[in-house]
Amino acid sequence: MTTAVTTPKHGGTGGRTAVAARARQVVKAYGAGETRVVALDHVDVDIARGEFTAIMGPSGSGKSTLMHCLAGLDTVTGGQIFLHDTEITGLKDKKLTQLRRDRIGFIFQAFNLLPTLNALENITLPMDIAGRKPDAGWLQQVVETVGLADRLRHRPTQLSGGQQQRVAVARALAARPDIIFGDEPTGNLDSRAGAEVLGFLRRSVDELGQTIVMVTHDPVAASYADRVLYLADGRIVDEMTRPTAEAVLDRMKDFDARGRTS
Repeated sequence: MTTAVTTPKHGGTGGRTAVAARARQVVKAYGAGETRVVALDHVDVDIARGEFTAIMGPSGSGKSTLMHCLAGLDTVTGGQIFLHDTEITGLKDKKLTQLRRDRIGFIFQAFNLLPTLNALENITLPMDIAGRKPDAGWLQQVVETVGLADRLRHRPTQLSGGQQQRVAVARALAARPDIIFGDEPTGNLDSRAGAEVLGFLRRSVDELGQTIVMVTHDPVAASYADRVLYLADGRIVDEMTRPTAEAVLDRMKDFDARGRTS
């Protein structure tokens, strides 16, 4: 594996001594016999705590599958997934549902906000369902970080797309999860709104100590991360630390060229 390193341009934890999640020899396959398709092929990866990790790769490379397996949204065919020291691959459905609710945050391309609730009610909804009261000080810090202080009483239809996604980001942060997973979280946003949301994700790592894993196809989005993992054919084939949009784009062009000549 080769590693491209660019000049540091934003915060982060520096060293990688603490691990938020890890995969060991993870295999994910669909079908059997001649129709068997391997989406993940013996993947080993550590996700550093307090860092922003982007996952990239061509269509069908397994990047979303890896995220879904790390987040406990999908089962694995073989291998182990750990959230800190908890192995999630062997958990029963009830325990896994509880772990996802209490320790994992999610941000998806679709905002998934309830139209009948205002922004604040959408932010606290997962905790309300779990019967937990939000930490008032932390909630205020999250709201200020994502710039929603003057929009808390607005319903989703009264908010722009970028503001709705900021509500989704705040919802993921509000419960203080161990790790947040984002699946193309800026995919439905224009470039300006996308940059705002990515900036808030970056700040949540630098200022709030959050751990974020984001699947993206966008080199600009990936440039907000501390580290970029590249997947091809179900395997991690490269990584880049302290990425720039230009360096990520060049690396993706290499993948495209390799794919055309293979």
